[in-house]
This record gives sequence, structure tokens and C-alpha cells, in this order.
Amino acid sequence: MNNNHKHDQSDHSRRSSEHQHKEQHHEPNEHQHHQHDEHEQHQHVRHEDHHQHDEHQHGNHVMHAGGHDHSGHHGHMVEDFKKRFYISLIITIPILIISPMIQMFMGVSWRFPGDTYLLFLLSSFVFFYGGWPFIKGAKDELSVKNPGMMTLICLAIVVAYVYSTSSTFGLTTTDFFWELATLIDIMLLGHWIEMKSIMGATKALEELAKLMPSDAHLVKESGEIIEIDVTELKKGDIVLVKPGEKVPIDGQITEGETLIDESMLTGESVPNAKQAGDQVIGGSINGQGSVKISVQSVGKETYLSQVIALVQEAQASKSRAQDLANRAAKWLFYGALVVGILTFSAWIALGYSLSFALERMVTVLIIACPHALGLAAPLVIATSTSLAAKNGLLIRNRTAFEGARNIQAIVFDKTGTLTKGEFGITNIHLGNVSSETELLTNAASVETHSEHPIARGITKAAKEKGIQLKEVTDFKALPGSGLQGVVDGKEIMGVSPVYVKEKHLPFDEVRFNQWSQEGKTVVFILVDGQVAGMIALADMIRDTAKDAVQELKDMEVKSIMLTGDNQKVAQYVGKQLGLDEIFAEVLPHQKSDKIDQIQTKEGLRTAMTGDGVNDAPALAKADLGIAIGAGTDVAIETADVVLIKSNPQDVVNIIKLSRVTYRKMMQNLWWATGYNIVAIPLAAGVLMPFGIILDPAIGAILMSLSTVIVAINAKLLKL
Repeated sequence: MNNNHKHDQSDHSRRSSEHQHKEQHHEPNEHQHHQHDEHEQHQHVRHEDHHQHDEHQHGNHVMHAGGHDHSGHHGHMVEDFKKRFYISLIITIPILIISPMIQMFMGVSWRFPGDTYLLFLLSSFVFFYGGWPFIKGAKDELSVKNPGMMTLICLAIVVAYVYSTSSTFGLTTTDFFWELATLIDIMLLGHWIEMKSIMGATKALEELAKLMPSDAHLVKESGEIIEIDVTELKKGDIVLVKPGEKVPIDGQITEGETLIDESMLTGESVPNAKQAGDQVIGGSINGQGSVKISVQSVGKETYLSQVIALVQEAQASKSRAQDLANRAAKWLFYGALVVGILTFSAWIALGYSLSFALERMVTVLIIACPHALGLAAPLVIATSTSLAAKNGLLIRNRTAFEGARNIQAIVFDKTGTLTKGEFGITNIHLGNVSSETELLTNAASVETHSEHPIARGITKAAKEKGIQLKEVTDFKALPGSGLQGVVDGKEIMGVSPVYVKEKHLPFDEVRFNQWSQEGKTVVFILVDGQVAGMIALADMIRDTAKDAVQELKDMEVKSIMLTGDNQKVAQYVGKQLGLDEIFAEVLPHQKSDKIDQIQTKEGLRTAMTGDGVNDAPALAKADLGIAIGAGTDVAIETADVVLIKSNPQDVVNIIKLSRVTYRKMMQNLWWATGYNIVAIPLAAGVLMPFGIILDPAIGAILMSLSTVIVAINAKLLKL
């Protein structure tokens, strides 16, 4: 796409002062409308040779089965746990009321004929209905020879149910039905909270597809224009794109000129002036001009389809850390099994009755399944997720969020992340006018007739200073040069450096060159043909960005900027913020490669912060993807964490919250497993020679106490 490097000179192509060397080599084009061209368009080159992919004919039809079905399946599982929890909880209430052990605790006797059989039936329902996910989960874990939390829960509920059922029919003396029911309830609650908090099944591919319009205006050879589905377009077809519409497909403009907003695709902050011969990307938004486009890429060759494939590839390659609680459960399962068998064997060997030995073993196996361990991680996650949301951080992938504590480098996209994505005045130099107010009054009065971001920047600055704009007469655009109008009888012009040089007008070249070297855009304001002053503009840096970068330095986290913008602009922003490293002029498809480079060559655990479609593959590739909330849906859906407030300071808050969340989770896991370390030997009866033996009822109370401690500790995260 060499045409993308072509400079389209219009009334504000004068503003590309950072590319004066380019402007010297191109003749101004005669534009019909008032247009601007800010940056070199190198970042819009669509890569042709990255991967071969298997998408369908068009973005709208890509991978719906993969993304949607998975998301729907996950959502169904969350709802299933929720439903099972509530139904089981309702049935648990009568189980508790008619349970002999609970009545004994309360000092009441509500016994009636057949109550043990009713207790058995209600408990059987809870066991088979509420316990089914754990039984199935244990089967799955054991089928791959990797017992974990599901196997541990299954072991406890099966042993409790079988032993309690035998007591119903007089084979044993004690039942654990109320223990069984509450254990299932709490485990269902824990898993529901956990799954709800991690439900981040990505919709990125669907969101990408939504960017593409489904219809196009096909121009037939006869000149007739018909509506057709985008998937029916072929290479060489001519399509009409009306003002305000999305460009339906990748192609080349054959007729007309306009401004194209590609910010959603490329991250470039300024709409680009386009004319015949220039390339356009499907999904970008057309400005006020109508253009005809010759279709060049269809199906898997389109820019968006290739981005979809990159996102898919990066997501597939991302590993998921094994859950700490599940690992603890795995060893608890083995430990409980060994201790249970040893307990039974030891008491039989010591000459105790079969029923006593069996009761000791069952107590060990039931106590081995801690309510607290099932809630240790989910409660902390739920609390931190809630806390994060209240502070503008939306956690979508808890595994990546938990890993944020180990992040060593944060890569920032520039436009819309470190900067506001809107132009503001950085410098003013006066010529033959008496004050900045007079210069801004004249400039803004004329510029208010333009819709270009740079014109808006000048107008906004004037309004913020309380300047009253004046009436403009005889306004007209100067194709390739700028614009002009009459204010208070004086001819006011806003023109490019090229215009000033062509007219050989004197100006402060030292100051102009300094601003140009900083990547700023310079506008010359002329009054009656003489230079009244220069106004420098740049994409405004966010107020919180500098503090955020400094805090990251204090936390020994490297700050890197990755941008498609030109080197001068990137260096200017990087210098202002004190960034550790800068990658500029990075093409959209190269961003994920840069992340990979930082991860592999520099060996750093990396977070990526961005807001555009071009950032999506990099967000997926990074160890932690952080999307700016004001960005595109696809960037948000691909990310692990979303910053609702678009505040760089929140990147620091993510790492801080991840660290304190991890600390709380470790404390809870120690509480939960510590209870087992103490309770299991007591349940086995190791202190029986000293008259100390853990009764199942006491074990249940200790288990509940452990659960309460874990819950309180999780809630303390808010403090």
C-alpha cells in the first residue's frame, strides 16, 4: 500500500509540520472541501503475508460457533450452579429442622414417626440434585488422573451419604445428613461465585464482526446502484460509500475525496484525507464526502479477518495457571484417603468395634473436605472484583488478573491511552499582534467553520479561555493550503508551513523547527497577508499519565510505549512522561509481535494497555490485557481487565489490587488448610489416650468457624 505514504495536501495539510520533509516533495491537490491531513499514514498498511486462516467469506460470519457457543455454554453453567444452590438451600431448611443432631444443639425435640425416612428422602434429593456437578466433576478429574477440589468434595459427600443412609436403615448409629446438605450448599455457592467472577468467555470475534457492515452499495457497469450483501462482493467490484457510512470492504478509492476515520482500526487519532488512489480499510468510517471504492480484498484476506485470526491465535496460546485451591484440594484428597484408611486400620488393630472404626474414618473423610477451602479463593475474588468495579476496573479474566502481581513491564498504546486522542494547543508564538487573546480570537473565529480535530482544538482552547468568537464573512477553503475569512474587516488566514514558505513570508524558523522536531503540528495565522503568529498543537497527554508512569517506576515495573504514530510524536510524548522504552511507527499487525518480543527476548511478564482494534491481538498476546473503556468493543472483549474511566492511573491500581488480592487469598488458603491439618488428626483420634477426640458435631462447628474466618478475612479486603 505505497499510496498510504502519499501526502494529501488540503487546507490543513499545512499542519503536518512534523513531516515537512515529506511536504517538500508533493504538490498540493485541489480539494473541493475543507480537509486536513495530520500524520503520515504508514500505520495503515494492511499486512498481506502474516498467516493463512480459515475464516468464512466475511467477518460477519467468522467464528460464531467458536465464540458464541463457548460463551453460551459457560453462561448456562453459571445459571445451573445458581439454580442448584437455591433449590438445595430451600430443601436444606427442613433437613436442619428435623435433624436429631441439630435438635440436640438447640435443646429441643421435634421428633415424629417416620422423620428419619423423610430426612433420608430430602437428603437424597440434595445429594443427587445438588451434588451431581461434583460427582460428574470428580469423574472428569479421575478420568485424567488429576484429583482436585471436585474429587475431594465428591469423596466427602459420597461417604457422608452412604454412611448416613446406612444409619437410616439401622446399620450404623450416626447420620451426617445435615452436614451433607450444608456441605453441598456451601460448595455450590462457592463454585457459583467463582464461575460468575471468572465468566469472561470472550466475545472478541463477534465484536470484530460487528464492526463490518453487512450491506454495500454496488455500482453496476450501467451506473445503477444496488444493495447487496458484503459477502457477495468480488475483487474489482465498485462500491459507493456515502457520507457517515462504514467502509464495507478493503479497497482503493477510484472517485471522490473525503476524510476517513480509521481510529477504531488503527488507533490513529486524526481522520485521514483520502482521494482517488488511496487505500481504505473495511470497518473504517467515512466522513462528509462520497467516494467510490474498487474492492481489493475479500473474505480471509481483509484486514479485519486477519486481525480476527491474530486474536484467535493469541488467545489459544495463552496458558491458564492452575488454581491454588485446586492444588491444595488435590493433596488434601490424597492425605484424607491415606489418613482415613490408616485410621480405620489402626482402630480395628487396637481391638475397637467395626462401627467405631468406621465412624472415625467417616469423620476424617468428611472433615477433610473443608467448607472454607471451597470458599477461600472465590470469596476473595468476588470481593476484589466488586471492589475493582466500584473503582472503575472491570475484571474479566481472574487468572490473568491474579498474575498481574508479577507484571514486570507495561506496554501502553499512545492514542487514547496515554493521550486523550484530541488536539490541544501546546505553544503560541506572537508575530505582529499585541496579545495571545487577539491571535486566538482571529484564529478560532475562522477555524470554527471547520470540523477537523485540529480546528476543534483551536476553537476549544479559545472557548476555555472565555474568548468571544467574532462573525466571519467571505469564508472559503484554500485547497492544499488552508482557509480564510474576513473578521472585523481584516483578512484572516489559517495556513500550512508550505504556504508560508511558498509566499516567502518571514517567521521564526528556529522556534518552528524546534516544535516540528517535537512532532507538533504548527498552524500559521495570517492577518492581511502577514504572519500574526504561530500556534503549535499536539495530541494532549492525560493528566494522570505522568504520575502513573512514575508510580510504576517506584514499583520497579518498566513503562513502554507502543504506537503506530510517527517517531517524532512518540519521542515527544515519551520524553514528557519519562517512559523507559518507545516503539514507534509500529504497523497494526506488528503490535502482537512486539509483545512477543518483550516477553521472549527481554523475558518480562508483560501487560498491554490499548483501545483500538489494532490493539486486540496484542491485548490477547500479553500476560495481562488491559482495555481502555472508551475504546472499541473488540479491544474490551479481548482484554482481561477493562478500565472504565480511561485513566492510566488505574493500570497502577490493577497491580496493587492484584497483589493485595493474592495476599488475602494465600491467608485464606492457610486458614482453610490449617484447619484440616489440625482437625484431621483429631478426628482420627490421635489424642484419644489423653481423653481428646473430635466428635463429628464439634468438627462441624470448627469447620463452620473456619468458614466464617475465611469469609471475614475476604471482606477485610475492602478496608
